Amino acid sequence: MLFESVVEGVWATGAAEVQLRGECSRCLEDVEAGLAVELQDLYLYPGKESDDEQAARVEGDLIDIEPLLRDQVVLELPFAPLCRPDCAGLCPQCGANLNRDPDHSHPAGADPRWSALAGLIEDIEE
Repeated sequence: MLFESVVEGVWATGAAEVQLRGECSRCLEDVEAGLAVELQDLYLYPGKESDDEQAARVEGDLIDIEPLLRDQVVLELPFAPLCRPDCAGLCPQCGANLNRDPDHSHPAGADPRWSALAGLIEDIEE
């Protein structure tokens, strides 16, 4: 991080690398990845006025960069993290992981739209 004194306060710039852990949005397997973020913010000296009530401030001789880092990481997070770009996901019928068993299948069942007619066939056969 680079901290520069300016008229209003301290201008902080830098970069950070973080490790992310979560779940794949398709197959629910664990996902680990690295992420690099750029950081920039102005920390106002005590007594300096700002239009933004939420503006970051210098507290004594300290600057808390945790909120800045957290906000930048959250903005860079993928909306739907994937374990790999071609993740096949889970079987919609039984929940099997299709990445582990790409040939997974189920026997073809009757189309549920014809279920009303199935009752008519049984009545005719009786």
